[in-house]
Amino acid sequence: MKPTDFAQCLTSYLASYLPGQRNVSAHTIKSYRDTFSLFLRYCRETGGIAVERLTLQQIDAALIEQFLDWLEQDRGNSIATRNQRLAALHAFFRYVQVEAPERLIACQRILAIPFKRHAKTPVRHLAADGLQAILAQPDLGTPDGRRDLVLLCVLYDTGARVQELIDLTVRDVRLVAPAVVQLTGKGRKGRHVPLMTRTVTLLETYLTERRLITPSQLDHPLFYNRQRRKLTRAGVTYILNKYVEHARAQGATLPDTVTPHVLRHSKAMHLLQANVNLIYIRDLLGHADVKTTEIYARADTEMKRAALEKVHQEAIPTGMPSWQDDDSLLTWLREFCQSK
Repeated sequence: MKPTDFAQCLTSYLASYLPGQRNVSAHTIKSYRDTFSLFLRYCRETGGIAVERLTLQQIDAALIEQFLDWLEQDRGNSIATRNQRLAALHAFFRYVQVEAPERLIACQRILAIPFKRHAKTPVRHLAADGLQAILAQPDLGTPDGRRDLVLLCVLYDTGARVQELIDLTVRDVRLVAPAVVQLTGKGRKGRHVPLMTRTVTLLETYLTERRLITPSQLDHPLFYNRQRRKLTRAGVTYILNKYVEHARAQGATLPDTVTPHVLRHSKAMHLLQANVNLIYIRDLLGHADVKTTEIYARADTEMKRAALEKVHQEAIPTGMPSWQDDDSLLTWLREFCQSK
């Protein structure tokens, strides 16, 4: 059976264009692949369209909108997830309009499908005492406990995404002054992040204990499991959650959900509260645009406003006198308006 134009475009897009020309990460390609896996399932189960017969001509804005509604209503996806799937579809049809210009109008109609507005969740982060409570939990009498402490300290100190952390190899760590770690972020863009003195000390001890300081170990994962394989995203999340629950049991006040990304948010907020320039924070976090980093400034402003209201609430009257009861003011307003 001859492949359809849709099959050819999608295969070329995922297998060649994204990794070859766009140089996107394997994680991003997997996310895009999952979007199309769901889309094909929808076409087969709801639209009655055989996957092997699906063509570009059959895919229009109406079908995409029906698919997005199915994600929300039938699968119970959030608006944020819906928008993420739509972003993947938009990216694909930008590619299609170049590869198949005869489908240009149909592609542009799909690209015109708007993202849904939704309430933005506040930036969850840890206060300094909450972070200290979590870092106090690993058992330093065991090798795993010592590894976990170093892992959590590096995760916080570098503001790394969890994928950036687990991709680290020994080669990526430089402990001689100035000590830095090289992180590889989205789009395989690398950046150097300075390490604080205490983190350097922990890493030196960790590398020596794990015998990772020899040249033969330069490409070994920095953090690994008992099979000597690099940790997974789920593995890092499990480690963090274990110590979060221990800290809660000891009375620590923590957000309802603490993920590895919360430590990244915490680093950014703590830098901002220390009056570190927003541009520096952007570079440390690996944001492409400072507008992304500005969410921390807005969050910090909101926290300061709430704190001021709490402190000064007794000084502010609950009600203000009505200007409508001030005869002299009303007279002045009438005269002012007549003079106009």
